[in-house]
Amino acid sequence: MYPYRFSNLLIGYLNLGTLLASIPIIGAGLWLAKGSTATCSSILQTPLLVVGFVVLLISLAGFVGACFHVAWALWLYLVAIMLLIAFLLGITAFGFAVTAGGGGTQIPGRPYREYHITDYSSWLQNHMQDMKYWKPALACVVGSKACAKIANWTPMDYLQHDLTPIQSGCCKPPTACQYSGGMPVGAQDEDCYRWNNAANILCYQCNSCKAGVMEQIRQDWHKISVLNVIVLVALICICSCGCCAFRNARRSLSEYPYGVNRMSKINPRWDYYWGRWFRGRREQLY
Repeated sequence: MYPYRFSNLLIGYLNLGTLLASIPIIGAGLWLAKGSTATCSSILQTPLLVVGFVVLLISLAGFVGACFHVAWALWLYLVAIMLLIAFLLGITAFGFAVTAGGGGTQIPGRPYREYHITDYSSWLQNHMQDMKYWKPALACVVGSKACAKIANWTPMDYLQHDLTPIQSGCCKPPTACQYSGGMPVGAQDEDCYRWNNAANILCYQCNSCKAGVMEQIRQDWHKISVLNVIVLVALICICSCGCCAFRNARRSLSEYPYGVNRMSKINPRWDYYWGRWFRGRREQLY
C-alpha cells in the first residue's frame, strides 16, 4: 500500500479546485466566440480559451500525479507550473514598466482629471498612434456608450460629478479650451479644434481621447498586475508542495517509501535486510 502523505493530499485538492474552476472559464470563452459580436467582448475570447485549457491540462496532470503517485505526470506538472511562473513574472514586470507614469492632472474646481498623451510610456503612445490598434480601441469606446451617459449634463453637473478617463478625454473638449459662437478663439491646444458637438464626432479624434484610453488601460493593467503577484505567490506555494509530492511519488515506487532508514547509515547490512523484508511484504500484499 502506497503511503498517504499530506503534500499529495493538498496538491490533489488544490488541483481539483482549479480543474473545476477552468470549466466556467472555457465556457465563457466559447460563449464569447459564438454569441458576442461587440468588439470589446470578442477580443477576450482567445485569452479566455487559452487560459482555461492551460489551467485544465495543468490541473489534470497535477491531480492525477498527486493522487495516483504518477511520477511522470507530476514531473510534467512541475515543469508547466515553473514555465507559468516565469511567464507571469515577465508579464507582471512588463505591465509595471509600460504603465509607469500617467494618472492625469487634477482640474482646479472640478472633481475630475484630464489626461495628456505625453505622460505615458513611449510603448503605450506608439501603440495608440498605430491605427491598427487605435481603430478597435475607438470602436470599443464608441460601443461602450460612455459619452451618451453624460450627453444631457449641464455645466453644473461637470462641477459636481466625477468622470471616467474615457469620458474626460473623449466626450468633451479640454477644460482650458475657449469658444465663441461654437468656434475656438485664438491659439489653443489642437484638441480644441478637433472637438465637434456632433454625437458621432465629439472628441474621438483628440489626443486627450487616446490619453483617456491609455489611462483606462493603465488602471486595468495595474489591477491585473496586483492579481498576478497574488497568483505568483500561490503558484510558488503550490510548486513547493508539488516538489514534495513528486518526491513522495518516486519514493512510493522504491524500496524505501518512508525514506532511507537512519540505521542504514550506521550499518550497511541493515539496509540489505530492510530491503528484503519490504519486498517480501509487498509480494504478500499484492
